[in-house]
This record gives sequence, structure tokens and C-alpha cells, in this order.
Amino acid sequence: MDDPVKRLLQRLIRRIPSQMLKITLDKWGRLTATQQRSMDFTQPKRVLTEKLLSIYEENEWTVKHVTELEMIYIMDNPNQGMWNAYQLMDPEDDSQSVNLMQFKEQFKSHLGEIVRHVSVKMKKHTDEAVWIRIAWGDGFSRSNHLKPTYVVHQLQTPYVFVTSLTSKQKPLLSQALILATRHQNIKDANLSGLKLTAIRELLMRQYQQVFPTKYHSPLTEKTQTVLNTQTEREQAESAANRCQMACEAFGDGMLPQLQSAVYKLETKFRDPANKTMTEREEPFRCVVKFASTNLLESLRQCASSGIASTPVTPLLSSIPLKGKNYFVVTDNGPGSSQK
Repeated sequence: MDDPVKRLLQRLIRRIPSQMLKITLDKWGRLTATQQRSMDFTQPKRVLTEKLLSIYEENEWTVKHVTELEMIYIMDNPNQGMWNAYQLMDPEDDSQSVNLMQFKEQFKSHLGEIVRHVSVKMKKHTDEAVWIRIAWGDGFSRSNHLKPTYVVHQLQTPYVFVTSLTSKQKPLLSQALILATRHQNIKDANLSGLKLTAIRELLMRQYQQVFPTKYHSPLTEKTQTVLNTQTEREQAESAANRCQMACEAFGDGMLPQLQSAVYKLETKFRDPANKTMTEREEPFRCVVKFASTNLLESLRQCASSGIASTPVTPLLSSIPLKGKNYFVVTDNGPGSSQK
């Protein structure tokens, strides 16, 4: 298939689940009433794809039209691909006054100055977030619409969420974002995940939170069960304390669905029985990764059930507290610190 726009449309149709295809096409609004009626969404995906490709040729859709369809689908289904969070730093005095029109013009202008062939498309979501689709090119090749970068930024906040960005493209995007938002710098927020909604909720504190305090308050009894023995009372008190400390560490409610947390250790090896390792001047280095379909919920359940010790170690409670899931643990005098 020589037509790059047709190839882009074909890949996109294959990507959209059959049960979502009709809704997505209706939102797009590029099919005539007659063409809509001719679509039988009970047919196999292969047949639907061929039908839409024939309509594409009939309607002479351009890359602009197809990328519109792609953005509609991605914005409605953001929890796919690996998203990375970044934080804008050192805002200028007028950073809070930047509106959508100014941001759009300046971002496109700055990126166009440093990248010869680049295609930028923006759309504002119903939650006020600005979605940016970037198809990158260079001095020798046209924009590659088959491998776009997506950027999500809510104006007047310091947070930016990015997916499908290469190391070569990262400084170019960073420079355009800094200039368009009127900040001085941007840094990695050390937070990533497959679910955009989860990392946004965690970083922007958009979920119910109860964090550790110096003094633990007792759990309110939820049942009127009469405990007849001292052992039962002690077990119940222990279970209540574990639940209390678990909720204070991770919150009492629905938690953002992170898939992993990574700890990079650069610490002094400590083991009296292993003098060879203990006497080494260089730090002991290793990487520890926790993984789950819902990591924070799993950790909370481990603490409340007694599988993990309580109070919860700061290494784990720092995930919701700091809004990060990547940590570097180093020696800092007698103890360790998290960066």
C-alpha cells in the first residue's frame, strides 16, 4: 500500500475495537448519512476495514482527517502505552496568564523553529486538558504519522504527561514546552505507568488520601461482635491497627492503578558474615521492582492482612506521598535516603 494516509487509516481501524468503532466514527462525523447507513457493524473487522478504505477514497480524506479520528480514539481511551510524567520548574511571573491560544501558537512556533518537518495537532479535552499529537520528521524526511508522540498538559499546572517519546525527541519537546508555558526548566517526575488516569490522579492528588501521622487514631468499630476471650480481643486489636496503618500509608478509598514501582539501590553492603562485600569501598548496586495490576491496592492489602510488616516502610508509603514510582536509595550517613 503506497498511500501513507490510507495505510495510517488502515492501521487505526484495526487498532480500534469493533465494539467501539461505531461510537468513534459518529464522534468523528466524517461519514455522510448514506455512508453511515451502509456500515454494518456486525460484520467482521476485515470487512469493515475494507468498507472504510473504499469510503476514504470516495471522500478523499486527508492526513488531517485521519489524525482527527486517531485523536478522538486516543483521548477516549488514554490507558494504553507507557505514559511518563514530567514537571515544569521555575515559572515566570506571567506563566499563570498563558491561555490556550497563546500556548498553541507559541508551542507550534518554537517546535517548528527547531524541527524542520513536524506536524502538530492540538485538541482540548472536556476536562480542560490540552492534548497534543506530534508527528516527527527531520531535515531529510517528512513527518512520520505512524509513530506519533502524545502530550497531555493542563494549563496553569506544572505537570506534563507524555507517551511514545524517543531520547532524541525529548530535548526538542522539552524546549518547546518550557518556552510555550513560560517556565525555566522541566524535570522527570519519576512517575510512569500504563494508565494515564492513574498517574494523573497520583501526581495531581485527585483521589482520597489519608497519609501517616505521628499519632495513630484507633479504627471505628464497624461491627458489634462480642469478643469473649482475651486472645480474640488481642487479635482484633492487632488487625484493627494493621488496617489503620495501611490506610494511613496508602489512603482509604479507590487507589490509582499503578503497575510497578522501581527502587535503584546504591548503598553500602552490610553483613558481618560477609567481610569481602562489607569492606568494599564502592556501593552495592541493584534494582528492586514491585509489579502488580494494581500495586498500591496490593501493598495496602499486604499490610492490612499482616503479610507485610507495619507500620509501612517509608520506601513504600512514599509512592502516594511523593507521587513517584521510581526511587534511588542511597546512603546518607547512618541511614538511607530516597531521591
